Amino acid sequence: MAATTHTVTNQVPPLVGHDVFATDRVLSEAVERHIEPGILPVALEELGELGRAAGSAQAQKWGVQANAHPPVLRTHDRYGHRVDEVEFHPSWHRLLGHAVSAGLTDAWGRPAGHVRRAAGFLVWTQAEAGHGCPLSMTHAAVPALRTDPELAAVWEPLLTSHTYVQGLRNPREKAGVLFGMGMTEKQGGTDVRSNTTRAEPLSGEGGYLLTGHKWFCSAPMSDGFLVLAQAPGGLSCFLVPRVLPDGSRNVFLIQRLKDKLGNRSNASAEVEFDGTWARLVGEEGRGVRTIIEMVAATRLDCVVGSAGLMRQAVAQAVHHSAYREAFGGPLIDKPLMRNVLADLALESEAATVLGMRLAAAYDADTDQERAFLRLALPAAKFWVTKRCTAVVGEALECLGGNGYVEESGMPRLLREAPLNSIWEGSGNVQALDVLRALSREPRALDAFLREVGKARGADHRLEAAIKGLLTELADLAGIEARARRLVERFALVLQGSLLVRWAPPDVADAFCASRLGGDGGAVFGTLPHSLDLASVVARARPSAG
Repeated sequence: MAATTHTVTNQVPPLVGHDVFATDRVLSEAVERHIEPGILPVALEELGELGRAAGSAQAQKWGVQANAHPPVLRTHDRYGHRVDEVEFHPSWHRLLGHAVSAGLTDAWGRPAGHVRRAAGFLVWTQAEAGHGCPLSMTHAAVPALRTDPELAAVWEPLLTSHTYVQGLRNPREKAGVLFGMGMTEKQGGTDVRSNTTRAEPLSGEGGYLLTGHKWFCSAPMSDGFLVLAQAPGGLSCFLVPRVLPDGSRNVFLIQRLKDKLGNRSNASAEVEFDGTWARLVGEEGRGVRTIIEMVAATRLDCVVGSAGLMRQAVAQAVHHSAYREAFGGPLIDKPLMRNVLADLALESEAATVLGMRLAAAYDADTDQERAFLRLALPAAKFWVTKRCTAVVGEALECLGGNGYVEESGMPRLLREAPLNSIWEGSGNVQALDVLRALSREPRALDAFLREVGKARGADHRLEAAIKGLLTELADLAGIEARARRLVERFALVLQGSLLVRWAPPDVADAFCASRLGGDGGAVFGTLPHSLDLASVVARARPSAG
């Protein structure tokens, strides 16, 4: 065959060897906005190191390998003894170890910890998203354990450690541990109050034996799990360690690993408890109240993780379009492609700004901010996680056929995209949670309106959207059937108010016109052509040149 037929031209160089944090203007601006000057230099140095690692060829290779070699379950050893272990590819452990060393399980006890951690989580998600699950649950277990100071004193230093120790052994012999969570059961799913797992108290204070199952138990090789079970006093929260204080293995029977759409590098298991030792956390009968702060913290990670997936997808689309030529010039200069890219960039920026604002509310930890989170967090979780799949799908299409092949990395992003909308309560659960906050906690609505009110008078479309939201709230007829519509408006009004305050005028104008003013279509690429879309796209470009 003639050698000339193998000349390769008009192919895009890989997006590799760049600083994922520094080249994300939206994220770096958010970090500078929400972290006080005295702490900022240290935070920027940490995030810069993590950003360069996330954009490196090495981290990208780890991500590919961890997904190409998914975890394998070993229920028994060669002699027939139960071992119930899951083996991961070495690249999984390298990704997890790097994340732990970067402080991605450490937020609750250091200055600006939640903003620093959220920014790092968004950055490192772009290297590989699957291992974010144990990071998220380990981080989120801290507030639940704090309901029992004795337990917190033992476990919190290990959960927030910057040392990753692979393998199961007595936690007292480890410099750091990971935690998981088990709530979902076959018969109930999200309806955890229908759980049938039984907890029988032992004579020793706080000790119980569990019998039952968990339909979804993610990261089963974690050192401990917070689970819900029915105690004599009602549904309660328990700590289940994998290894008992005497060094023996707890009864933790892994029945099978889930064969999932995405998140393939991570193991999700079905687990049976049969005389499994557990320690009560909090009071009997108050299990949901005890574990709810863990759920809330993981919901924030769903928002931030989805923002990370969206950012990676948009960065790839803009990068591809900057180098790929068609019809006489770079794709990025074509008006129609520019419209699509700008629309995607708006969605990504709005998600990042919202996620970081929520993280800042955790750091502030005032009554006002806690009330704000009570409504804003489920609304953000509902909206951002749903937009993620649409964004990633459209970004993949920007690469054309090149984006449809596994080597591009885009199919992996697309498989991962729906997860966060399902994890920790699907869309309907979030919508109903917003209604619950409105009916039971009036301070939540007041805090939300105070937040969006900070942008009052800045944009007439935002003003109209706020008035429309208040009109919706004034009519409670059929409120449950209208819950999704209402929560969508909450999220869009909040995003619009934040962008009007903090984003460049071109970004805020385009968002308010299309998302709040009705001057946009049902698909991406339908922004008003009169807007300055080139500047919106340039802002989203991940690297110069």
